[in-house]
Amino acid sequence: MASITIKDLSFSYNSHKILDDLSMVVEDSEVLCLVGPNGSGKTTLIKCIDRILKPEGSILLDGKEVQSMKQQEIARQMGYVPQSSSAPLATTVFDTVLMGRRPHISWRVSDEDISKVAEVLKLLGLEDLAMRDAMQLSGGQRQKVLIARALAQEPNVLLLDEPTSNLDMKQQLEVMEIIHGLVKEKHISAVIAIHDLNLAARFSDKLVILKSGRVYASGTPSSLLCPKIIRDVYGVEAAVMSYHDRPYIIPLRSLNGDVTCD
Repeated sequence: MASITIKDLSFSYNSHKILDDLSMVVEDSEVLCLVGPNGSGKTTLIKCIDRILKPEGSILLDGKEVQSMKQQEIARQMGYVPQSSSAPLATTVFDTVLMGRRPHISWRVSDEDISKVAEVLKLLGLEDLAMRDAMQLSGGQRQKVLIARALAQEPNVLLLDEPTSNLDMKQQLEVMEIIHGLVKEKHISAVIAIHDLNLAARFSDKLVILKSGRVYASGTPSSLLCPKIIRDVYGVEAAVMSYHDRPYIIPLRSLNGDVTCD
């Protein structure tokens, strides 16, 4: 189990402020989706939580300051999936996913490590690709391998930056269903930066809407996803319908008059 408390967080690249006095809470067993327009700070916030970047302010994991934790401890607690990876992956899909077990491996790879990798490959439908060269896969397949590597860590917190961006519609649903199911089954938490508001509305327990590096609003999808907020944050006129007690957004036109959806 894990919860994250962020207080008064700020981060700048040189003199350009990306996050500005941001505070939020991620509860145990919660899927929290970060949404907002490009440049609002979603990816930067994910990297600050994982200590890839060093912000000002406080990030507490179960009450413990993340900045005071050793890297090995962070790796055991948090699994990070980048938006894309430019770094070469290990030779095979199996070996790449096995890298996720590194925080748990002492001297050698155990039967438990092998079993966990096999379990995660099956969960994500990657068994048939296990011995394939990971660098020869499609972008969508590589993205699923990165997700599998994070799941193999067995973290208490999943940090995912646009995990569905390279996936087709079926794979998007599969990945979000798997993440949501694991959060509830394992009593962990997930922070997902995502552009697709309808996926966020369907699978999140809480939304945090970012605008210009600040929290514009925080709450349930049903309480936040309304035409006024979408207009104010995205500059888009939209219709919002309800389906199975979840909001469904239909973009109509941009405020500059360009039609975005018939």
